[in-house]
Amino acid sequence: MSRLEAKKPSCCKSEPLTSERVRATLSVLKGVLTSCYGPAGRLKQLHNGLGGSVRTTSQSAALLTDLPVTHPILKILTTSVQNHVSCFSDSGLFTAILCCNLVENVQRIGLTPTTVIKLNKHLLSLCTSYLKSEVCGCRIPVDFSHTQILLCLVRSIVTSKPACMLTAKEIDHVSVLILRAFLLTIPENAQDHVILGKSIIVPLKGQRVIDSTVLPGILIEISEVQLIKILPIKKSDSFKVALFCVSLSGDLSDTGEGTVVVSYRVSLENAVLDQLLNLGRQLVSDHVDLVLCQKVIHPSLKQLLRTHHVIAVDRVGAALMEPLSKVTGTRPIGSLGSISPSSYGSVKDLHTAKCGFKHFFHLIPNEATVCSLLLCSRNDTAWDELQLTCQTALHILQLTIKEPCVLLGGGCTETHLAAYIRHKTHNKPESILRDDGCTQTELQLVTEAFCSALESLAGSLEHDGGEILTDGKYGHVWSVQADSPSVVNWPDLLSRCGCGLYSSQEELGWSFLRSTRHPFTPQTCLPREAAGSADSLTLDCFAAKLSGLQVAVETANLILDLSYVIEDKN
Repeated sequence: MSRLEAKKPSCCKSEPLTSERVRATLSVLKGVLTSCYGPAGRLKQLHNGLGGSVRTTSQSAALLTDLPVTHPILKILTTSVQNHVSCFSDSGLFTAILCCNLVENVQRIGLTPTTVIKLNKHLLSLCTSYLKSEVCGCRIPVDFSHTQILLCLVRSIVTSKPACMLTAKEIDHVSVLILRAFLLTIPENAQDHVILGKSIIVPLKGQRVIDSTVLPGILIEISEVQLIKILPIKKSDSFKVALFCVSLSGDLSDTGEGTVVVSYRVSLENAVLDQLLNLGRQLVSDHVDLVLCQKVIHPSLKQLLRTHHVIAVDRVGAALMEPLSKVTGTRPIGSLGSISPSSYGSVKDLHTAKCGFKHFFHLIPNEATVCSLLLCSRNDTAWDELQLTCQTALHILQLTIKEPCVLLGGGCTETHLAAYIRHKTHNKPESILRDDGCTQTELQLVTEAFCSALESLAGSLEHDGGEILTDGKYGHVWSVQADSPSVVNWPDLLSRCGCGLYSSQEELGWSFLRSTRHPFTPQTCLPREAAGSADSLTLDCFAAKLSGLQVAVETANLILDLSYVIEDKN
C-alpha cells in the first residue's frame, strides 16, 4: 500500500473559452475540418504512429472517429457531431464547422453568454421556420415519379467525397447504381406505410469502378471448387430453402454451458454425426432444394445432400442472415432436432455469377426488395471510402422518403439563409426585442455573427484562393477563379451559381461575400420550372442539413454557456 500514489485533486478551470490554449486548439480543429469541406476538399491521412492501417479520407464519420481530442470542449463538439452523423450519415463537416464559426464569432463581439444564447435560439427558430415553410427559396420538393432530383442528390453526395478518386464518368455510373439499388428496395405495391428492403454492398477490389453493377437478390461468395460441386442447377418454378444459424459441423462448440453426460462406450462424435444425418434425411424427405448455413456443414452431411441433388452452401456469415431470412421467407433454424414445416422458405430462381476473379451464388427472390450492389474499386483505400459514400447516399435517400424535399447545395442555402435572417432582423426587429428583452445593438451584433458564420461556411468550399461572391436578388453564392482580373464585367466570368440553379445571364448585383452591404429581401418561392431548368443541380439532404443546423447552434450555445471545467486527474 505504501507504493500507491496519493489521489490527486481534481483540476477546476473557470471560463474555459478565455484560455488562449483552448482557442488555439479550437482553431486548429476548425482548420482541419474546413480544409476537408466540399468536392475540392483536401484529403487527410489517419494512421497510428506505431504502425497499422492508414486511412485516406475527408469524411467526418471517419475523421472524428480516428481523431483523438482531449480537451472537454472539443469532446463536446466532436461527440455532438458524431451523434448527428450516426442518425443522418451526412452534413457532419457542415455541423462542426458552423459550430466553430459561431463560437469564434461570438467571442469577438463581447456580449454576455446569456444574451447571445437567447438570441441564437431565436435566430435558429427563424431559420427552421423558414426552411420548413412553403415560401422557402432554397427548398425543392421531390417528385418520386421522376428521378432527376434524386439522381442530382446522389451525384452531389458522391462528388463531395474526393477520396473516392472517381472520374466524372465513374461518378455518374456509381450515382445511377446507388439510385437503382435504392429503388429496388421499395416494394412494388407500396401503401401509405412503406417497409423498405435492404441493399447489400458486396466488395470487389482490384477491379474498375465502371464494372460495378446492381443485381436483384443476394450474392453469396463461394469458391470455384464449391461452384463445380453445385453445378448443374436443376430448373424449377421455385426452390425450397432451409436456413440454419447453428453449426452443422458436428462439433460441440454450440452446446452452451453445463455438463454433457455421455453413456459408457458411446462415441459422442458418432452420435452427433448420426443426428446430423437424420436431419439431412428429413431435409430430403421434405423436398428441400437449398440448404444455407451460417457456419460449417459436416462433409458427410454435404455428401448426403449432394447425393439427393440438394444444394448445400455453408460459411454464409452472420451479416447475410437477416437479408437471407427476408428474401427467402425462412425462419433461421437453431437446433438439430425435428424441423417445423413453417421454418422453410423459397426463392424464385438460383444462378451462379462471376465478377472479376470472384464466384457468387445468386439467389433471386419472389419479391425483390433486397438487392446486391457489387462495388468495384482499384485499391483498398478508395474502396473503403466509396463504400462509406454509398452507405451514406442510400441512407440519405431513405430519409428523403420521410421528408420528400431537398435543399440547394454548393453554399447557396447558407448565403440565402444569411440574407433572409439579415432582412428579417433589420425590417422587423420589434418582436425579437420584445420577446427577448435585448437592445437593438445587441440584436444586430448577434445577427451579424450568426450570418457571418453561415457565409464563412459557404466560403469554406473554396480551397484554391478564388473569390466568393453573392448576388443581390437570390442571395446565392458564386465562385471566381483566383487569377481573375480585379475590374471586370461579372457575367463574363460567372457561369452558374454554386447550386447550379441560376445562370449569370441577368444582372444580379454581385458583391464580394465578406463585403458590407445593405440588407435585401432574397427572392423566395422557387418557380415551378426551376427544378427542371438545370441538368445537374448540387443538392443537400433536407433532414440532415436541418438537423445539422440545429445541432451546430445548440452545441455552440452549450460551449458558450460553460463556466467551469472540472477534470479528474487520477
